[in-house]
Amino acid sequence: MTKLPLKRRHVLPGFGLSMGLTLLYLSLIVLIPLSTLFFKTATQDWAHFVEAVTSPRVIASYRLSFMASIFGAAINAVFGLIAAWVLVRYSFPGKSLVDSLVDLPFALPTAVAGIALTALYAPNGWIGKWLAPYGIHVAFTPWGVLVALTFIGLPFVVRTLQPVLEEMDTDIEEAAASLGANRLQTFVRVFLPTLWPAWLTGFALAFARALGEYGSVVFISGNMPMKTEITPFLIITKLEQYDYAGATAIASVMLVASFFVLLAINMLQARSAGFRWAR
Repeated sequence: MTKLPLKRRHVLPGFGLSMGLTLLYLSLIVLIPLSTLFFKTATQDWAHFVEAVTSPRVIASYRLSFMASIFGAAINAVFGLIAAWVLVRYSFPGKSLVDSLVDLPFALPTAVAGIALTALYAPNGWIGKWLAPYGIHVAFTPWGVLVALTFIGLPFVVRTLQPVLEEMDTDIEEAAASLGANRLQTFVRVFLPTLWPAWLTGFALAFARALGEYGSVVFISGNMPMKTEITPFLIITKLEQYDYAGATAIASVMLVASFFVLLAINMLQARSAGFRWAR
C-alpha cells in the first residue's frame, strides 16, 4: 500500500491568501498614498514642473539633503559597526544601559532631539562654547544638519549588524590568527564578506531615514535659504504657502531619486551576497 505524502501544514494561511493580504496591505499603506503624489503633480504642465524642481533654492536643498544624508549614513556605518562589535563581543558594567541608549533616537521625539542638539552645539551651548573660540560653528550651519542626521541614523546600523555578529563564531578569529593573519587581514578576509550585506542594509536604512528627516533638523539648521535649508523643510514651506503643486513636484523628485539610490544599494547588497555564497 502506497503512503500518500503528508501535506505540509503552515501556521499562516496558504500562499494565495497570504500574498493577497500582503498586496492589499502594501497598496493601502504604501502604493495608493504614493500614487496620489504623482497624480497631484500631473495636474500642472511640464514648464511649471521644471521650474518648481530646478530653481536655485530647490537645487541647493537637494544638494544639502542628499550629501548630509550620505555622509551621516557613512559615519554611522563606521561607528555603528564599532558600537555593535563592543555590545556583542565584550561584557562590561552598564552594558544594558549602553544597549538601551542606542535605541534612544527611535523613542525620542525628533523635535526634542533637535532642541537638545541645538542647545548643545549653539555658540553658547555646552559643546558649542568650546568650539566657538576655534572658529568651529555647528548649530545653524550645514555641520548642524550632519550632526542631526547622524544622531537619528545610528540605531539602524547597530541593530542591523548585531544579529550577524552574534551568529559569528569567535573561533574563526583564532583560526585566522593561527594561520598568520593580522587584525586587518582577519577583518577584510574573514569578517567583511559576512558582514557586508547587513552593513549595506544598515547604511541604506540610515540614509533613507536621514533623507526624510525634518523634526530634528529644523531647529539646529536655522533654515537659511541656499545655505542650511533641507528639502523636507522646503516642502513644508510650500504647503504653508498653499503651493500644493510645487510641494508635490519637489516631493516626487525626492521620492524617485531616493528610490533609485536605495535600488542601487539593494542590488549591490544582493550581488555581494551572491558572490559570498558562490565562494
